[in-house]
Amino acid sequence: MVQSSGASYKSGGVRRKAAKKGLVFTLMIVGSSGSGKSTFINTLCESPVILRKDHVDAERAASTKTVSITPTTIEMDEDGLKLSLTVVDTPGFGDNINNEPAFESILNYIEHQYEEILSQESRIKRNPRFQDNRVHVLLYFIQPTGHSLREMDIEFMRQLGPRVNVIPVVAKSDSMTPQELNAFKKRVMEDISHYKIPIYDFPYDEEEDDEETVEENNELRALLPFAVVGSEDEIEIGGRRVRCRQYPWGVVEVDNSKHCDFSKLRYMLLSSHLHDVKDITHDVLYETWRTEKLSKEGHHE
Repeated sequence: MVQSSGASYKSGGVRRKAAKKGLVFTLMIVGSSGSGKSTFINTLCESPVILRKDHVDAERAASTKTVSITPTTIEMDEDGLKLSLTVVDTPGFGDNINNEPAFESILNYIEHQYEEILSQESRIKRNPRFQDNRVHVLLYFIQPTGHSLREMDIEFMRQLGPRVNVIPVVAKSDSMTPQELNAFKKRVMEDISHYKIPIYDFPYDEEEDDEETVEENNELRALLPFAVVGSEDEIEIGGRRVRCRQYPWGVVEVDNSKHCDFSKLRYMLLSSHLHDVKDITHDVLYETWRTEKLSKEGHHE
């Protein structure tokens, strides 16, 4: 069984150490243009990290048939913990007939960070200022088609799943009715199971983890793929300001878990499961890559 949940890391000593030093976390966002990635990032970070002018990058990337990989680091404060969050955006992804080069670029970026770590580990004297830029989670935005996964979705997640914690999300989920959304989520998870796509599915160990952790992970697993809605607009409802999207038929509140899964996804990423995905990145994904690479090199010698 893969790592236990990060919920067990809330012991005072670890928390005090983390609070003093600050946590480092890297999140990659991948999905076709127009899937609401930029708005999602800005909503997640509660600040305009991705500006509208950045869409020019996506257009330029599409015209040159390449994907642009752009990391941005934001210093945040989550429940009194300092968090240095790097968001890696991928404008231009999915905009071409053949998207294999984009898959390769993203995979190469992820593996390059592993190469850097391996190089550091091999040094007699390590660089104390070395920055670990490994990607801890890749959020993959699925278009809300209402059908099932497209071939591109299946291939991308299959190729990237062995190298990074892939978490699928349904983009712009408010474009479907609750019934359509539930049916779509079910079909997506059936496809993921059928095609044996490795994703981060909130693993736990029933023998080692406490009841609360097992219950929390089961609840989060049942939400996959997370239905997200992003909005930087605020309005006042009943005396409180809420981030929402307004429609003629009503309002979709971004942070209301009855309306979408955004708040649960945000809390899971930046708080409850942050340590777990970092541990899996280091102990499982990186180690698997390292073993494969070194055994391959040994084989060539």
